[in-house]
Amino acid sequence: MSRRHAADKREILPDPKFGNVVVTKLMNTIMYAGKKSVAEGIVYGAFDLIEGKTKQSPINVFQAALDNVMPSIEVRSRRVGGATYQVPVEVRSTRRQALGIRWIIEAARERNEKTMTERLSSELLDASNNRGNAVKKREDTHKMAEANRAFSHYRW
Repeated sequence: MSRRHAADKREILPDPKFGNVVVTKLMNTIMYAGKKSVAEGIVYGAFDLIEGKTKQSPINVFQAALDNVMPSIEVRSRRVGGATYQVPVEVRSTRRQALGIRWIIEAARERNEKTMTERLSSELLDASNNRGNAVKKREDTHKMAEANRAFSHYRW
């Protein structure tokens, strides 16, 4: 990592169907081996399933799911003297979004439905209703930060 300056943020184009940048980030995170069309098919297929099940806008369901999964605080390792402490720190907004998307996809990949489209739609519906593995991951992260609140004075 360069010490001279931070890496420039690439501008992400909004997705073609909904015109939403966050949906593009979801697609890019799902994508394997540069197969964007496959990732696009998975995401749009999941959104169609969500729309069929809930009769709501899939973007609203996705946004609600992401809001329920994004962590506001996390722990980071900090070495002081010879000991390593888990210090709770607030999460930047860009990292919050990235973690939320990543956790939703990881939880979807661990599910038992037949196709990734079904898995993703089920996980998004669960997360929007405040249940599922992605939400549990956020709760665990918050519990860990709460348990280590005594070390918050080591924040840097």
